[in-house]
Amino acid sequence: MASLPPIANTSDIRFLGALLGDVIRAYGGERLFEATEAIRKASVERHRGNASDDAVDLSLERLDLDETLDFVRGFMLFSMLANLAEDRQGITGEQGADLASALAQLDAAGIDRAQVRQLLDHALIAPVLTAHPTEVRRKSMIDHRNRIAELMAMRDAGRETTPDGDGVEDGIRRQIALLWQTRVLRRDRLYVTDEVDTALSYLRDVFLPALPALYQRWDRALGARSPSFLKPGSWIGGDRDGNPYVTADSLKAALAKASEAVLGYYLDAIHALGAELSISTEHAALDPAVAALADASGDTAQSRSDEPYRRALSGIYARLAATHLALTGKPAPRPGRLTGEAYPDPQALRTDLVAIAHGLASGGSGTLASGGALGRLIRGVETFGFHLATLDMRQNSAVHERVVAELFKVAGVEADYLALDEDARVALLRRELANARPLTSRFADYSDETAGELAIVQAAATAHATYGPACIVNYIVSMAQSVSDLLEVNLLLKEAGLYRPGDHPTAAIMAIPLFETIEDLQAAPGVMTAWFALPEIAEIARHRGHQEVMIGYSDSNKDGGYLTSTWQLSKASTALKPVFADAGVGMQLFHGRGGAVGRGGGSAFTAIRAQPPGTVQGRIRITEQGEVIAAKYGTRDAAMTNLEAIASATLLASLEPERLSNADNAQFSGAMDRLSDTAFRSYRDLVYGTDGFRTFFRQMTPIAEIAGLKIGSRPASRTKSDRIEDLRAIPWVFSWAQARVMLPGWYGVGQAIAAHPDKALLVEMAQGWPLFASALANLEMVLAKSDIGIAARYAELVEDPDLRGIFGTIRDAWHQTHDGLLEITGQSRLLEKHPALDTSIRLRLPYIEPLNLLQIELIKRRRAGEEDPRIGEGILLSINAIATGLRNSG
Repeated sequence: MASLPPIANTSDIRFLGALLGDVIRAYGGERLFEATEAIRKASVERHRGNASDDAVDLSLERLDLDETLDFVRGFMLFSMLANLAEDRQGITGEQGADLASALAQLDAAGIDRAQVRQLLDHALIAPVLTAHPTEVRRKSMIDHRNRIAELMAMRDAGRETTPDGDGVEDGIRRQIALLWQTRVLRRDRLYVTDEVDTALSYLRDVFLPALPALYQRWDRALGARSPSFLKPGSWIGGDRDGNPYVTADSLKAALAKASEAVLGYYLDAIHALGAELSISTEHAALDPAVAALADASGDTAQSRSDEPYRRALSGIYARLAATHLALTGKPAPRPGRLTGEAYPDPQALRTDLVAIAHGLASGGSGTLASGGALGRLIRGVETFGFHLATLDMRQNSAVHERVVAELFKVAGVEADYLALDEDARVALLRRELANARPLTSRFADYSDETAGELAIVQAAATAHATYGPACIVNYIVSMAQSVSDLLEVNLLLKEAGLYRPGDHPTAAIMAIPLFETIEDLQAAPGVMTAWFALPEIAEIARHRGHQEVMIGYSDSNKDGGYLTSTWQLSKASTALKPVFADAGVGMQLFHGRGGAVGRGGGSAFTAIRAQPPGTVQGRIRITEQGEVIAAKYGTRDAAMTNLEAIASATLLASLEPERLSNADNAQFSGAMDRLSDTAFRSYRDLVYGTDGFRTFFRQMTPIAEIAGLKIGSRPASRTKSDRIEDLRAIPWVFSWAQARVMLPGWYGVGQAIAAHPDKALLVEMAQGWPLFASALANLEMVLAKSDIGIAARYAELVEDPDLRGIFGTIRDAWHQTHDGLLEITGQSRLLEKHPALDTSIRLRLPYIEPLNLLQIELIKRRRAGEEDPRIGEGILLSINAIATGLRNSG
């Protein structure tokens, strides 16, 4: 269904909840424990219809400020432990979304393994980690949570003690006690280096070991070794759109830290292999390639004279240690006894490892060469290279325009580039790109902005020379609206030698348009048609084999509302397909999704399968952001489940036969056009056409208070303006979630359903069209998590009674959406057909609503001028706790 997984075994939740209660009683005292229990019971009874809101209010009023802070922490920790219990059972992927099941479905549809392997030969699946600030928990909290998950797995296995001899249940209790005593809030704002370190912990501790193990499973399912088609990516350290703290130095630091991590992993793996491969020539024939590696290693120890594999690995270790020193400037963590020449690239290391594997395969029917640690290491080198994860660069097109204008002016090429129309800009850029001479001069004085942009492309060129071209292959242009927006990137790349003109021009880094608004999505096919019409661009794209286009879920939603965004993203993808086909270029879509439904969140498996036919083509990239990273990739088991779900969905979406007839497709599309038009008008009328809505939003939601959370390095707005147009989509969605309105995930849909004349057709679409079914499933989850009664309390924060009346419009639309959804899904209540998800959400709501009520009261006091620092801390704690309970809220 959506990114909230099925409810876990309730015994896990009862067990963890009981331990948490013991910890609260032990460390917070009996009074706090009893007060917490009283609030919990009152909230549960309110949900069952056996108590009024007043009962919860009265229980909360008995808390003093210190007790309030402790209470909020307790409820937050319960939600955190409940999430852990759910993740352990359902993880956050789809049940049955594994490669073996996908292959079985394809077999049933007449798609044989040869077709699957042909697709995989050119496939790319890339989850891309980004630093968007919706992960409110400190890394320390996540680490304790992951340790509890490990201990719970031991408990499942019937173990009473850990390998270190500690009691398993005592260990769980200890970790919960540590959580209780760990500071929840960050004292200082995050810096880019902090975000790099956090992402690196997932890449190093989870992706590095998980992906090679997954490939071994996939190779067994496929019956042959597959190409390394799934590779991680990252924006962290390279995404400078609206973030002045991302510079050439942050890009260098991100790449250096990633390289150090992956090389350290390889060194440990080779050291372990040296201990394992104790093969003696007294008992095994010597493979010539292995003998050559052993002789070249410089290992002359008499004790290993008959152990060629160990000697060969000693030489490989020495060369890799030299590589570590060359790329990181630091000696290997475990210095070797030998010296060697640094590897020029990952392929050279792989060649040596493959020689070892071939030697092992030469005897005993290949028993020693079938997978194992060596096979995983070879797969790791193929997947991660010397860079670990491909780092994307991103910048706003407006910055490029200013920089290029300055470069042309300083060089005497064009005095006023910004005054040129699009055709003139394209003509000038193409002439300059065809000219091999540099445009810039080290003797010229440039503005800080221009100097910074030149420095970062030069840093990218240096990175290519250092870590290999796979370290940076994508340059994303935010707010791309024209061909000149992409050519400007190539011009900057040319100054660093990353775009080379000539009879056969080349581009080492691909310029990628990001189409974000509804208007931009509609214009995307025209822009790409004009892009491929440039002969030099078409040649580069055909040589590369593909061109990427990024489509933005967050800003298209903020611009046009949930339903219109969903539909326009689908229509743009469909309309781009013939453009790419006519150009003879493979299409690669990059889906800029967030955690919340209002930002494209929900089940990735379902979303990929719901993509328009023919638009996936075995190649897809997807952003993974904020709290979703910890939920999906916090542990190896979770990561393997979710990565396999993405891979399986990509295979199915690429190869499954079309499920709709042409007639149904045309009829459904026509209905969706009508729904989208109505939803768009309704949404725009509210958000952009209602006088005072900006003030209403900023007073009703905790948008101002969220700024105090210090959860990201990026400013909340692109400019100093307080216009909604300039507000980033992340705090926009996050704020509505805190206030339990969830407006970006549903507003406009109810009006659209009510206005549509053929409800029977909508019912048919809900049952037979994956796109519409997926949209409704996510919408239903959002409605189930929202609470209009609680939201009405937030509306009381709006000072002007006239503006407060806007909430009445929102409330009526919510009920209209609720009723319309039930009508076309044939349900008597929300989630009636999804009992596991219903139980999961109902379990956590009694723990969220008291937090909302406390947050409202604390915001009132803060805005009234009370200066007690505990009030501000309580607000921030409540934001953290509510986000933890809601899970996909940002």
